[in-house]
Amino acid sequence: MSGDYNDKPQPLIEHLMELRTRLMWSIGAFFIAFLVCFYFAKQLFNLLVIPYKWAVIWAHLDVAKSELIYTAPQEFFFTQVKVAMFGALVIAFPMIAAQLYKFVAPGLYKNERAAFLPFLVASPILFLMGAALVYFFFCPMVMWFFLAMQQAPVDGEVAISLLPKVSEYLSLIMTLVLSFGLVFQLPVVTTLLARVGLLTSTWLREKRKFAIVLAFIAAAVLTPPDPMSQIGLALPTIILYEISIYAARLVERKRDEDSEEEASSEVAKTE
Repeated sequence: MSGDYNDKPQPLIEHLMELRTRLMWSIGAFFIAFLVCFYFAKQLFNLLVIPYKWAVIWAHLDVAKSELIYTAPQEFFFTQVKVAMFGALVIAFPMIAAQLYKFVAPGLYKNERAAFLPFLVASPILFLMGAALVYFFFCPMVMWFFLAMQQAPVDGEVAISLLPKVSEYLSLIMTLVLSFGLVFQLPVVTTLLARVGLLTSTWLREKRKFAIVLAFIAAAVLTPPDPMSQIGLALPTIILYEISIYAARLVERKRDEDSEEEASSEVAKTE
């Protein structure tokens, strides 16, 4: 569509062969990253445990006595496999995204490619921002909330201590990272929909009340059943929704300016 050789029409078999090539590159990148991450799985898991140590410090407990346990012989092994897969997906995502773009790019016009690239770059950046928010703030806060429920053996009360399992702790932090990472894609998705004309800033403003309710419902579904993490996910979602309204307004303003320029150029040609 842009005059390049790769833009000419191709039969279905060539599209399938192109798809197979892109899938092989993506799977190969994921497999190599998985092997590397599995080799350093214990070190990666120790990095994920750091927020738990921060929570122990916030709870004024002895860090030296804090520990995670596993109750099945194979539990920690499969936990390391999950850590490796999670790390491999993060590391291989740029390659996977690049292969996806190379597959769909021949079917786009030049202006569509130029419009698509910024979103391709912004998506992983926003995901990492959400993951960083979980790692440095929300995960320590959630673990501090759970640690505060412990009970000391005083006044004849039984001692109640938190001994997290390695698999359950990994599931918790992965759930939080994925939830926040997906929520942080909201400006990208809404801006793309606004660019193709499926959403408008006016419609988003009118549906703000429903969006707030849905933000709290999604936070209740995606996060553990504690108010700290649910509120912690709902509030950034609402803020991102407001950012999405502003981004949609910018897209509409740019579209109106382009339309005015085209109209003025057509008038100049007729004169």
